[in-house]
Amino acid sequence: MQKFLQKLEGVSQALLDPLSYLTAAGLLLVVGALLTSSPLRQLLPVLNWTPIRLAGGLLYNSMMAIVNNLSIFLCVGIAAARTRTEKQEAALLALMAYLVFLTANHTTLEILGRLAEADGLTGLAATGQTSILGIQVMDTGVTGGILLGFAAAKIFDRTCETQFTGLVTQVYSGLRWSFLCIAAFAAAFGMAVCFVWPPLQEGIRAMTGWIAASGHAGIFLYGFLERLLIPTGLHHLIYMPFQFSALGGSMTVGSVTYTGAYMVTMAEYSYGLPLTDDVVWMYTGFTKTFGYLGIAAAFILTAKKERRKRTAAAILPLAVTASLASITEPVDFLFCFVSPVLWVLHAALAGGFMVLLNALQVRAFTSNLLGSLVFNLSAAPQQMHRVPLLYLLGVLEILTYAVVFSAIIRVFDLPTPGRAPERETAARQIDPEGIRRLLAALGGPGNICTVDNCFTRLRITVKDPDRLDTAALLAMPHKGLVQDGPYLQLVCGLQAAQVRRAVDRELEQCAAV
Repeated sequence: MQKFLQKLEGVSQALLDPLSYLTAAGLLLVVGALLTSSPLRQLLPVLNWTPIRLAGGLLYNSMMAIVNNLSIFLCVGIAAARTRTEKQEAALLALMAYLVFLTANHTTLEILGRLAEADGLTGLAATGQTSILGIQVMDTGVTGGILLGFAAAKIFDRTCETQFTGLVTQVYSGLRWSFLCIAAFAAAFGMAVCFVWPPLQEGIRAMTGWIAASGHAGIFLYGFLERLLIPTGLHHLIYMPFQFSALGGSMTVGSVTYTGAYMVTMAEYSYGLPLTDDVVWMYTGFTKTFGYLGIAAAFILTAKKERRKRTAAAILPLAVTASLASITEPVDFLFCFVSPVLWVLHAALAGGFMVLLNALQVRAFTSNLLGSLVFNLSAAPQQMHRVPLLYLLGVLEILTYAVVFSAIIRVFDLPTPGRAPERETAARQIDPEGIRRLLAALGGPGNICTVDNCFTRLRITVKDPDRLDTAALLAMPHKGLVQDGPYLQLVCGLQAAQVRRAVDRELEQCAAV
């Protein structure tokens, strides 16, 4: 059991390392979202000034380029985090593998005649396909990148030291052999997705008819699956048919027919007509607007006391971005893989509040916070129904998420932001004498082959494990020591990169003597 937990911890850390940069990106993203917000520009005309719009557009679009390509970064980051040595080479090969994966996927779709046509309104989202780096492929969300990253790391570790002795074959030894193996796997994986993913998508589509005809149970399943399936990219196939096809209702005004909950709701708003029951399929925005503020509150409240301020600084911009711009992925991927129980609970709460809104006959706009306020305040009085109740339920959802998430996190001791033990900073100061003691405990500078780090660990490879002074290593100020033969990991917390640089400087000085 202990070994399983250690492996699970390693998997979680490999996922968290690439995502750690989202906390910094989230701060810029929320600024860009505010500067480019149409409702806010209506309230503050100064935001229409071209330099401000340009700055906002640059911030928002630049950060969204990161959010929209998380699958790539996860693939590369996981490969680098999970390999033992030559991390930069593993990361480079993982990037190449991802490109091979995309190309193989696209080529298979093209040759089999399965490339979907983009819709003028929804693009490729409703087709189960998407475009990544300009290449049209099956939409696997971040799942494809995660699986490929772990596979690339595993293959790299098993092949990077392979040597061939033949006159011709020896050129394919080592890293070149790793490249061939990883590229072959990526090509096969890209092709296999074209056959494995469509049945899953058809299964999701088959549920939509039942959802539409099943009252509150269908509404709950709609909201539940729309959140639950985000990591797989299959959530598009849940909400798109309702918001942009006849499943979400239709309405005819004069000679024009509006189809889908989104089009019907916007037409009702434009013509001053009361919002009908079809607007319920638009309530996926409710949890984005309010629930993520409760999630952020739970993460902050359950964070270790000495790290609460730092957790708040990292999480609050992401939660505000979700509330103001309906961009939830930066928060989603911080806990959906690390704490699956929270992810399932999150999906259930989202579906439950959609049912509550419908049962209480709330008929109003529930998109992002600014958008819902502007729409609800500017709509004709006969259109809105129980608007104050909408925001009271929003406050209730924030409190529900904060209380329920906090309780679950504490009961199960989940490694949410601010609680993961490896996030603690072990060494407050890095002094040269401490680095020299570390080198001596490692058998001296001559016994060290490689020194690298991930987000929280110093990773070292030594020539002769017998020369290690294990007692001295354990006595040093760190949060843990992991050894597997010549491979060592020292858990140094957030100072891992700083420690690695200090070790590099000391090794350079020793080499120069």
